[in-house]
Amino acid sequence: MRCPFCGHEDSQVKDSRPTEDAGAIRRRRQCEGCAARFTTFERIQLRELTVLKSEDKREAFDREKLLRSVSIAARKRPIDAVRLEKLVSGIQRQLETQGESEVRSGKIGEMVMEGLKGLDSVAYIRFASVYKDFTEAKDFEEFAGNVNEVGHKEVGGG
Repeated sequence: MRCPFCGHEDSQVKDSRPTEDAGAIRRRRQCEGCAARFTTFERIQLRELTVLKSEDKREAFDREKLLRSVSIAARKRPIDAVRLEKLVSGIQRQLETQGESEVRSGKIGEMVMEGLKGLDSVAYIRFASVYKDFTEAKDFEEFAGNVNEVGHKEVGGG
């Protein structure tokens, strides 16, 4: 594993343990060149995924990019980081097990929205504002109104 500080090629594993959700192995490493310590995560990958973006551009699926976008939507909200990790891991697992090596970015966006909807309505609206490209305040009003209606139906129906 290359050292992120000095670029040395070799590092030594000092400690390994599973993450809280048991979806990865967390490894503490020490660089043999500069002695700096850093952490890596090892996850199971069932298949290589390619994301089909608009205009038929393709890019490799990037779990960290997905986690960053979900984390931005959930910033300063009472959502535990472990729950966000589980959401992203669940989406990745669904994508890897459905048998397709290419997936449309829109499908990933819909999966994230569905997951955030169950976690936090503010994070859900924040993500939707970027995903659905809200351009005016009325876009937020209309979308938020639908979210409130959904919430009222669930409370009344239940």
